[in-house]
Order: sequence, then C-alpha cells, then structure tokens
Amino acid sequence: MDENNDIRTGRHCMFMMHVHLVFVTKYRRGVFTKEILDDLRPIFASVCVDFEAELVEFDGEDDHVHLLVNYPPKVAVSKLVNSLKGISSLLIRKKNYPSIKKRLWGGALWSPSYFAGSCGGAPIAVIRKYIEQQRTPH
Repeated sequence: MDENNDIRTGRHCMFMMHVHLVFVTKYRRGVFTKEILDDLRPIFASVCVDFEAELVEFDGEDDHVHLLVNYPPKVAVSKLVNSLKGISSLLIRKKNYPSIKKRLWGGALWSPSYFAGSCGGAPIAVIRKYIEQQRTPH
C-alpha cells in the first residue's frame, strides 16, 4: 500500500472517510457575515474533535455553510450533524449578532434538514471496475 497521510488507523481498521455536509439557515434567511462564519469555524472544529473527526475545510455564504469532515467509522453521520448544528446554534445565538437576531426568531439557527454526501477516494466507476476484475477462485 502506498504511504498516504489521509489514511487513518483505528484499533482494528484503517480508514479514509470524508463527508461533505451542507447546513442551511432557518427559512433560508441570509444572516451570515464574514465575522459569523469566522466564529463558526472553530466551533465546528471543536465539535469534530469531540467525535475524533477533523474539519478539513469550511466555508459558506449568507444562508448556508459547507463542511468537509474526515471522520472515523464508529461515528454516525447523523449524530455528528446533530451535534454540529446544535452546539453551533447555541453558541452563535448567544453572541446576539444583529443580522441573526433581526431575521430569525424562536431560537433556531438551522433548518432541520441537511445534505450529507460521501466523498473522497476513487470515483465509483473505478472502484466498481476494480471489484469486477478480482480473480474469483474456481
């Protein structure tokens, strides 16, 4: 196997799992500023550390954010998402940003839905072809 720094090891496994997450603000309201996005980054990174995951990349626009997270196989993506959204909502709302206070009410920052897409590694077609070409014993 080639030396690859992206491959992580667990007690009984080697893994390289990435997920692309997209969170949208409640009512798709444009409330984020550069300052708020800058405050969100360390919050998301800290939550990831609690899950033994890594925030690889983060950015966003005024009404949504994108995260690229490297996570271990023992982590359920849904639990990671719930913590990322819940903790970030609580901490950001505590800061009383005027753009959020004015456009969102009821204590929610995020829409209840989210996008999660697996990513990284070879394209599915390449993996499929590799598996099809395995030498099946006779």
